[in-house]
Amino acid sequence: MDSSSSEVRIISKCFVKPKTIPQKWKEPYHFSPTDHIMLSIHYIQKGLLFLKPSFSESVKPKEFMETLLQKLKDSLAIALVHFYPLAGRLSTLKTDNSRSHSVFVDCNNSPGARFIHAESDLSVSDILGSTYVPLVVQSLFDHHKALNRDGYTMSLLSIKVTELVDGVFIGLSMNHSLGDGSSFWQFFNSLSEIFNSQEETIGNNNNNNNALLCLKNPPIIREATGPMYSLPFSEPNESLSQSEPPVLKERMFHFSSETVRSLKSKANQECGTTMISSFQALTALIWRSITRARKLPNDQETTCRFAAGNRSRMNPPLPTNQFGVYISLVKTTTKIGNLLENEFGWIALKLHQAVTEHTGEKISYEIDQMLKSPLPLQAYRLSNLNIVHMGSSPRFNKYGSEFGMGKAVAVRSGYGGKYDGKVSAYPGRQGGASIDLEVCLLPEFMEALESDQEFMSLVSSST
Repeated sequence: MDSSSSEVRIISKCFVKPKTIPQKWKEPYHFSPTDHIMLSIHYIQKGLLFLKPSFSESVKPKEFMETLLQKLKDSLAIALVHFYPLAGRLSTLKTDNSRSHSVFVDCNNSPGARFIHAESDLSVSDILGSTYVPLVVQSLFDHHKALNRDGYTMSLLSIKVTELVDGVFIGLSMNHSLGDGSSFWQFFNSLSEIFNSQEETIGNNNNNNNALLCLKNPPIIREATGPMYSLPFSEPNESLSQSEPPVLKERMFHFSSETVRSLKSKANQECGTTMISSFQALTALIWRSITRARKLPNDQETTCRFAAGNRSRMNPPLPTNQFGVYISLVKTTTKIGNLLENEFGWIALKLHQAVTEHTGEKISYEIDQMLKSPLPLQAYRLSNLNIVHMGSSPRFNKYGSEFGMGKAVAVRSGYGGKYDGKVSAYPGRQGGASIDLEVCLLPEFMEALESDQEFMSLVSSST
């Protein structure tokens, strides 16, 4: 089913501010160097699909949705107390140099985060039952096609709750300049924690607010007042044109725990080591499989890259709950002939070495170089030819977010950040070491990948 045959109808929209205004609310939240770089790419758009619970005679579907929506709004207002920059809007601080400016988050002149209620005639099977992810899934998110620099006029966070015939989809769109995937899922998990704690505190009104405001793992928001970094151009939208990408095929591929462990074992045995991780082994498989599907000349180069978390690599290490953008691109490049002709373990080892070399010293050096010789934001766009980019992470607790409907049946994403060769890794719903890969390719490359017997033999039919 596509977007032309199934409409998502907006029922209501509103803005939500923090339940209590934090002390730092009035201060500008200045961007770091990596925050500035993210202005040229899309919002993060990830969501969870739930089955509606069975209704008793005493609970009507309409009452269920009304209660769900109100609790989600209340939970959002409390979550924004902890994640207050998400309730602001982007603003610009002019510098002495007319050809540069610094971006910050202004919470004072913002209506807050956006909250949308929508309806659709879609069923859960319409989303999960087709071979390819239907285009209508993109309509389940707000801020369609928005770049992070659009946060001057758009909310930095939006939650869209769509009631389906037999399910509910909760889609979050977050400005990627404020947080990376780790921070995105920390927010989603915190929203769930607050939502579920409302049940526990009902009937104990005296302590209700205090209990809801206490998170098990609250975010650490860096000092908002500095230091300041400036961009090498004068207007927010200068040099940030956006071209329309070609139509892509998007498909979910499931890899069981047994398959993932087998790939890890094979890679390590072939290299005589025990250091290659499951994720590195699976990345090696998808890199080689997509490259083979593209049928490019052996003397051309191909690059595999992924966003590596920097928190644990910094000196001293940052806490895992440090909110913000703490990622860097890790990549390795080789001739296509080498990638296809060498053993599988050789590819996995190249990826492992790239990760090993990604140290705190290297991260600091790259940031220092970026400040000394900043590039126009267009140069930081992520899509390129002959690239396989592994995004997201199976380590994120994506199925840990529940909202009174049990465990989600699937994770899905919006339009943002997709191009030929973009792969996103999710934990498998059944847990263990299982991993789901969301693969985006040009139609002819997807057809070739699906005809690759070596690759498809490792894909499980269970998702």
